[in-house]
Amino acid sequence: MNLLLTGFEPFGGQAINSSEQAARALGEANLAGITVRVAILPVDRTRGPATLLHALDAALPDAVVCLGEAARRTALSIERIAINLLDFRIPDNAGRQCVDEPIVPDGPAAYFTTLPARAMRDAARAAGVPAELSLSAGAFLCNQVFYTLMHELSRRGANIPAGFIHLPQLPEQAAGAETAPPSISLDTTVRGLAAAFSALRAEHAARLGWQG
Repeated sequence: MNLLLTGFEPFGGQAINSSEQAARALGEANLAGITVRVAILPVDRTRGPATLLHALDAALPDAVVCLGEAARRTALSIERIAINLLDFRIPDNAGRQCVDEPIVPDGPAAYFTTLPARAMRDAARAAGVPAELSLSAGAFLCNQVFYTLMHELSRRGANIPAGFIHLPQLPEQAAGAETAPPSISLDTTVRGLAAAFSALRAEHAARLGWQG
C-alpha cells in the first residue's frame, strides 16, 4: 500500500511540531507492506492546501493520512468530520486570521473520514497507545487541510481511504509551557500510528481482495 502521510511545520511560537516529527519518523520506518511518502505542509491558509494537493498528484497514493498537532489532546485523535469553515483562533504563519469563512464557497457543509477509524483506534490501543475517535478537527489549518483533502478526492471520484489524525504535543514542548499540557513521546506516538496504519493496510487489502 502506498500511503501519503503529511504533517505540519511549527506554528504558534513553537520550535517543533509533533506532527512533523512523527511524519518524518514514519517515513524512515520499515512498515510491513506500506510505502510511506511524506509531505510537510506550511501553516498557511493558501500554501498549506496547495502543498497537500501537489503531494497528492505526485504520490498517487492508495491512502492518505494527514497529521496535525493539538496541544490539549491526551491521545491520538482520529477525526471523523471535516467542516467547511475557517475560523482561526490565532493567525497562520503568514499572519492571516480568518473568521467565519467557508473553505470552499458553496461546498458541502462537511465530509466524513473514509479511514477505518474504529479499527485504527483499536489497533493503536492494542499497541499500548492512547487513542480515541474525535468529532471535531477544529476550524484552523488542520480542519482546512482535512476538508480540502476530502473535497478533492470527492471531486476526482477517488475512492481511497483518507482522513486526519490529531496528535498531542511532545514532552519537550510541554516542558516549556507555564502550565504543561498533555504530551506523548515521539516513540510512543510512532508506535501507535504504525499499529493504526497496519490496520488501515489490512482493511484496504480486504476491500480489494488481496493480501499484498
